[in-house]
Amino acid sequence: MSPPKTIIPIVTAALADEEVMVSLYAAREKIQPRSVSGLFARWRWAMVWITQTVFYGLPWLQWNARQAVLFDLEARRFYIFNLVLYPQDFIYLTGLLVISALSLFLFTAVAGRLWCGFACPQTVYTEIFLWIEKRVEGDRSARLKLDSATLSAAKLGKRTLKHALWLALSLWTGLTFVGYFTPIRELGALSMAAALGPWQVFWIFFYGLATYGNAGFLREQVCKYMCPYARFQSAMFDRDTMIVTYDHQRGEPRGARSKKADPMALGVGSCVDCTLCVQVCPTGIDIREGLQYECIGCAACIDVCDEVMDKMAYPRGLIRFSTQNGVAKGWDTRQMLRRALRPRVVVYTAILGAIALAVGVSLYLRTPLKVDVIRDRGALARMVEQGRIENVFRLQIMNATEAPQRYAIGVSGLPGITLDTPAEVEVLSTEVRAVAVRVQIPPDAASSGSHPIQFHIRATGDRSTHVTEKAAFLVPR
Repeated sequence: MSPPKTIIPIVTAALADEEVMVSLYAAREKIQPRSVSGLFARWRWAMVWITQTVFYGLPWLQWNARQAVLFDLEARRFYIFNLVLYPQDFIYLTGLLVISALSLFLFTAVAGRLWCGFACPQTVYTEIFLWIEKRVEGDRSARLKLDSATLSAAKLGKRTLKHALWLALSLWTGLTFVGYFTPIRELGALSMAAALGPWQVFWIFFYGLATYGNAGFLREQVCKYMCPYARFQSAMFDRDTMIVTYDHQRGEPRGARSKKADPMALGVGSCVDCTLCVQVCPTGIDIREGLQYECIGCAACIDVCDEVMDKMAYPRGLIRFSTQNGVAKGWDTRQMLRRALRPRVVVYTAILGAIALAVGVSLYLRTPLKVDVIRDRGALARMVEQGRIENVFRLQIMNATEAPQRYAIGVSGLPGITLDTPAEVEVLSTEVRAVAVRVQIPPDAASSGSHPIQFHIRATGDRSTHVTEKAAFLVPR
């Protein structure tokens, strides 16, 4: 089953005063992939179970009497197990995105589109939707027969049940997605009481209908035309990238034959031209035509071809994971793995390791205390008792832990500098508290102008949690 081909518009004169316009594009032919079993099919379903167990189960996991992973946009706090992050910690999100991008580049350079074939949400949900479709409507031949049949009560009933199951799964997916931003237990209770807010309703239906449309209808169209990764993957491929390949030298010329026939006597290759590799392909391509950007590397064609080779008593591997150099030069696995450590792979690995190490060390050394110093602009400097000079500051103290903390406040930088306010303050868990502090120095401690000083804020129960912030003390003329 080949993908639809473009049709060039042609205008012809059927009669002297009549024109016929041919459509610019051929209508999309629906792909009904055949079910397949084998090593890579089991790996795909293992990834389905792993990814969806994490996605659907993680919001329900409790940690320190709260949701373990919660991105509370309203409170501007992001809870990830023991970590409590704030908008000021945006650098960690940047680091995570850079690590994800470099990981994709590295894995693609080494092993092609493994992400697309086994872990991409589009692939995972399409696999789930196809499983539901198979359970309701039957295998590939039954589905093709149902597609061509006229509308009947049986057809309407199967289609209605299939779409009802798809919609139920899609809405549950949307609810789970929103549950990462609104506590999911509260969200579930509001859903049962039909008391959801407008934005919650919008995002549940938006994400749910996107899942329903992408996995139920668009399917391979997303991978072929909407996903940008399919377009720029060639920039990361080379002749030593592991991809799904067809051994043209061994398989050609292809042709049907009986199991007992000798291919050498018939002058044919190992390919029996059964087209099963095309029937199982979720994007509808023929892998025998060579590397194509539509191939997502799911390896379904490898599984089905190995089954055919077993039945014909031929060696497996007519279609296999290999490299273009490996197929052309007849390399074994060890020779191909040796070529995996080529310059671009080494560079990607070094950069990825350095950034991952930097982000990890930064998170480990991260201080769960943040302080901003803001000068009171209502009175820059003033004289108080005994001729002392006073500046007023406001300290924004952020407790990034999930327990109340007491912080001791100190100041240094000028002779005789002191605080004329309480030296300790209590800040509740994950709270930001503004504290006004009055800083004074003796009359002759400094000349007129601006002088650098430092505020020292330390948790009284943990000496390792401390922050030093710079400020400027103004002395009037």
